[in-house]
Amino acid sequence: QVQLVESGGGSVQAGGSLRLSCAASGNIGGGSCMGWFRQAPGKEREAVATIYTDNGNTYYGDSVKGRFTISRDNAKNTLYLQMNGLKPEDTAMYTCAAGEGCAGLVYYGRVYWGKGTLVTISS
Repeated sequence: QVQLVESGGGSVQAGGSLRLSCAASGNIGGGSCMGWFRQAPGKEREAVATIYTDNGNTYYGDSVKGRFTISRDNAKNTLYLQMNGLKPEDTAMYTCAAGEGCAGLVYYGRVYWGKGTLVTISS
C-alpha cells in the first residue's frame, strides 16, 4: 500500500514563507519522479515542481521559479517544498505526487497522489 501524506500548509500573509512536507510510505516501485501540484477552486490542476529520484534534477513552473525550492531527504522518505515570497495567487490545495515517469513537469504512467494540504495567502 502506497501512502503520501502532506503537511505544513496554513495561512500566512503575502511575502511570507511556508515549508510543505510529504512523507512517503509503501512500495513505489519504478517511480522516477516526485513533485508538487496545486489546484485552486474553479481552476485546473497546475504542476508546481518536480524532482527526479535518480539524479535529483529539478523543474519548476514559470509562476514559482525563483521563489519555490523542491528537495528531498531519502533517509526520511520525505519530499519538501520551500515556498518564499508567497503571493495571494499561490492560494491553493497543494498535493504531493509520485510518478512512474515524467518529462519535466509532465507525468505519465502510474501516479500516486496524497490528499493535499491547504495553503492560504492573505493580502
